[in-house]
Amino acid sequence: MGKAKDIVIRVIPEKIATPFIKAHHYSGKVVQNSQLHFGCFLDGNLHGVMSFGPSMDKRKILPLVKTENTTEATKWNEFVELNRMAFDDYLPRNSESRCLAVAFRLIRKNAPHIKYIISFSDATASGDGTIYRAAGFKLTQIKENKTILVMPDGERITILNFTNGYHEKERICRKYGIPVWGGASVKPLLDMGAKYAEGFQLRYIKLLTPDCELQVPEIPFTEIDEAGAGMWRGEKIPRADRHKQRQPEGCPD
Repeated sequence: MGKAKDIVIRVIPEKIATPFIKAHHYSGKVVQNSQLHFGCFLDGNLHGVMSFGPSMDKRKILPLVKTENTTEATKWNEFVELNRMAFDDYLPRNSESRCLAVAFRLIRKNAPHIKYIISFSDATASGDGTIYRAAGFKLTQIKENKTILVMPDGERITILNFTNGYHEKERICRKYGIPVWGGASVKPLLDMGAKYAEGFQLRYIKLLTPDCELQVPEIPFTEIDEAGAGMWRGEKIPRADRHKQRQPEGCPD
C-alpha cells in the first residue's frame, strides 16, 4: 500500500462516483444535484469519492460569507457544497485531509470564481467533522438535528431532499403507501411514526480566497463537547476522549 501523498485525485463521471458512494457512504445514498466528483486512486484502483454541488437552500447560505471590505454577500455561483465524502478502508492514515487539500487546489485553479466550500457533519449517525477540522474548515454552527427523519423501518430521510425533490418525495410516498402531497410539511411522515434523528448537525465553511470573510462567528472546537455533540464513526465519543485514545481521523459525513 502506498502513502497518502501517492494518492491520485482526478475528476470522474457520475456513473463511476454513484455506485462507490452508495457502497461506502454510511447513508447508502447520493445527493441528486451533485455536479462535480473527484475520485481518489491508489495502486491503480478507486478508493474514495468526494462530490460537490449546489446547496439545496442557497438563500440561507449566502449571508454567511461576504467579500472583504464590502457589505455584499457572495453571489449564488461563488460557493459549492461538499455533500458526499466516501472512502474505503484501503487508504492510509490522513488520506481524507490530503485528498481534500488537492481537491481545493483543483477547484481554485479551474473554477476561480468559487470562493468557499460549505459542508455539514451529521452527528446523529456519522461524526462531528474530524476531517473538516483537519482540512482547515471553520466551525460556524452546532445545532440539534431538525433535518433528518428516521422512519419506523429505520430508513433515514433528509428533509430538504424530500421536500425539494419531487422524485424523492414520490419514492418515499410510494414505498410507505401514502399519497403525494404539496408543500414542505413532513407531518404525514411524523403521523406514521417517523421521528427526528437524535443528535446534532454541525456546519463547516472553508474559505478558498483571501478576499472573503465570515459573517457569522467562528465557533471554537471545544464547544462540540460542551454541546454534547461529539461523535466519531457513529458512536457518541467526546473529542477529548478521542484524543486521549489517539484515534485515527475518520470520515465526517
